[in-house]
Amino acid sequence: MIRFAVIGTNWITEEFIHAARETGEFTLTAVYSRTEEKAAEFANKFEAAHRFTDLDAFAQSDAFDAVYIASPNSLHAQYAIHCMNHGKHVLCEKPAASNTAELSAMIESARSNKVVFMEALKSTLMPNFKAIQENLPKLGPIRRYFASYCQYSSRYDAYKQGTVLNAFNPIFSNGSLMDLGVYCIYPLAVLFGTPERVQASGMLLESGVDGEGSLLLSYKEMDAVIMHSKIASSYLPSEIQGEHATMVIDKINQPEKVEIRYRDGSVENLTREQSDRTMRYEAEEFIRLIQSGALESETNSHANSSIAMAIMDEARKQMGLVFPADRK
Repeated sequence: MIRFAVIGTNWITEEFIHAARETGEFTLTAVYSRTEEKAAEFANKFEAAHRFTDLDAFAQSDAFDAVYIASPNSLHAQYAIHCMNHGKHVLCEKPAASNTAELSAMIESARSNKVVFMEALKSTLMPNFKAIQENLPKLGPIRRYFASYCQYSSRYDAYKQGTVLNAFNPIFSNGSLMDLGVYCIYPLAVLFGTPERVQASGMLLESGVDGEGSLLLSYKEMDAVIMHSKIASSYLPSEIQGEHATMVIDKINQPEKVEIRYRDGSVENLTREQSDRTMRYEAEEFIRLIQSGALESETNSHANSSIAMAIMDEARKQMGLVFPADRK
């Protein structure tokens, strides 16, 4: 059993705990929150014996071995580095950092302290993504990757009424690209690596984050088209188009159905059985790394996280989107 702590007392942390418990290798022993009330409430709800509001005391505690971080994006690097410097393994929600400088510092801390650091991008570790990877050769020469994740945010209603919640606040390094676009970009990094060129555009909101945007990425023999939005919804599937066939993926952020459509009209179903608790697979991978003594995932690797972050940095540069974290 790996003893875990969590930073962040929100719904995504709750979902992670439920999913990680499915592995049979997870036990929650500690909770960190900036307020005593939230720390106590969350710890009681999930029967965690220890609760902390002081980050130094938390990081130095011997009550846990690994920490799952789901705080606002802008706080990821600070919390992760502090914990890793005290020998804790870190699973950090996507996007792992605000920018490449922060991510590089996190990776350096993991390496110097010989602990596991992994970005918690769940989709690339799910069984149906494995099906995508293993069946790519059937498509022939690949010419285009198309991914879309556009989902109207309920918090946008509050924004339009004058209340700027975290999702639309640049202080927290948020917005459409960071929250949703990363789900399209990270699989691209895993499957195809670094693009030769990035072209990006988007609509900036008055609060200082992007509401939606598009990217066109060029590779030597293919291109990639990405759409993301928090202010409008799309119902398009994602595709990987090859000269022999096209792979159709129902949801790039959480692939549940994958099929290949061949030029002769035949269809091959690649869909694999997987848990409804889709965060289970990132928990399994992270725990496996700790137990085996490996220091990084081959899929959600430091290199792939760095490629994805570099793409987002360039996209933000072209959109004119600057976070307070970029000025540190």
